Amino acid sequence: MKKLAYIDNLPEWMNEFSFSHPVKVRFSETDMFGHMNNTVPFVYFEEARIEYFKSLGFMQDWTKPGSNTIPVVADLQCDFLSQVFFGENLEICVKANEVGTSSVDLHYIGRRKDSTPCFVGRGRMVQLNRLTGKGEAWSEKQRELFHINETLKK
Repeated sequence: MKKLAYIDNLPEWMNEFSFSHPVKVRFSETDMFGHMNNTVPFVYFEEARIEYFKSLGFMQDWTKPGSNTIPVVADLQCDFLSQVFFGENLEICVKANEVGTSSVDLHYIGRRKDSTPCFVGRGRMVQLNRLTGKGEAWSEKQRELFHINETLKK
């Protein structure tokens, strides 16, 4: 496997995930050779990220009528480790790697049921104030929720 800047030790890194979301590769997500299109992991990352934020209670707050904060993707990347084919069952794992003032660096892994990694990624999410368009600091409660069951870099 090629060296990835955001992963020091793959087996150790893979064991740090506590949240996962199942997906099944649909026919519409594959090319004429039956393997998954290279844009699909980003859709899976989004789906798993939303479920992760729901599990923390953040989505419920962001989607409340009158809420002034929204989550925005600042950057997102994916590195492919092996081919994925139509019909495969995968688990997409998400973890908060580093929490900033109003941002969080999320890490992702798409893996088969036997834990073999297919693709990995990372991305920075920013909590914005929808009125000002500027970053809105995480509350202490939000920070605590990120830290529950997560190994965060300082």
